[in-house]
Amino acid sequence: MIRNFLIALVLPFIKLLSMIFYDKKYLLGRWYTDSNQGWKWVLTGIWYQKILGFNREIPFPICPFTIVSNYNNIHFHPDNLDNFQSPGCYLQCSRAHIYIGHGTYIAPNVGIITANHDPYNLDKYLEAKDVIIGDNCWIGMNSVILPGVTIGNQTIVAAGSVVSKSFVNGKCIVGGVPASLIKEL
Repeated sequence: MIRNFLIALVLPFIKLLSMIFYDKKYLLGRWYTDSNQGWKWVLTGIWYQKILGFNREIPFPICPFTIVSNYNNIHFHPDNLDNFQSPGCYLQCSRAHIYIGHGTYIAPNVGIITANHDPYNLDKYLEAKDVIIGDNCWIGMNSVILPGVTIGNQTIVAAGSVVSKSFVNGKCIVGGVPASLIKEL
């Protein structure tokens, strides 16, 4: 009862601060309407992002231990804001785009890469390619998704996998290094 009273007392203040520090289009969806979890992320994000400076330029609450190289090139639904609360994720999209489908879950320590180094000159990059992850996917912990990969709807990527080719049909489980089809769903 005391907890609910404190939340009711503090929540209007957190909502006001959120409008100052974050783009309001990210403050929608299930994390803000179905629970107070989103507002907790806002409060934590204000401290880590806006005061301490971790991911300061990113216009939505994000874990201080997640790296997004160019937030303008990442596309997701506000219901998927939880994917940016996992520590250790690396979303490298400075030269191409990353699309994350609605209802997709991304576990901690996942890398999504849109450009690799040129093996003949490590100071240069190969051509960047978009990464597309469909709706209702699950990307397991410590997985890496490489440039140009498309993962179809309802695909599960097993933990520790390196996805170097597309699985556009979806509805499957893929895993391994390099990832291959384990099972169709």
